[in-house]
Amino acid sequence: MKKDRIIPKFKDEDEERAFWATHSPLDYFDPREFKSASFPKLKPSVKSISIRLPEDMIAELKTLANKKDVPYQSLAKIYLARQISLERGSFRGAPRKNKKVNAQHVTGADS
Repeated sequence: MKKDRIIPKFKDEDEERAFWATHSPLDYFDPREFKSASFPKLKPSVKSISIRLPEDMIAELKTLANKKDVPYQSLAKIYLARQISLERGSFRGAPRKNKKVNAQHVTGADS
């Protein structure tokens, strides 16, 4: 720690957050004193899987990804996440327009 700078005691995380938003950690810590850290048991948050898809579906996905300028595997993850959210009823995308449903269509009644 640098001699002229002492980190104050904070009442809570909000106060600490506000402090670090306006102060540089380099004024309080000497980078030459930093030590490397190793986390050998840290597990990655993603897992690779193998999924079989029709070639035409992959080609279409690659075309869409190219138009959006993103990797096709990333686009596939976006689509999967969106569909999972829809299935859970928690999708927060663009608001859907309310469509009035014809009661005869729902009940199967004929006029």
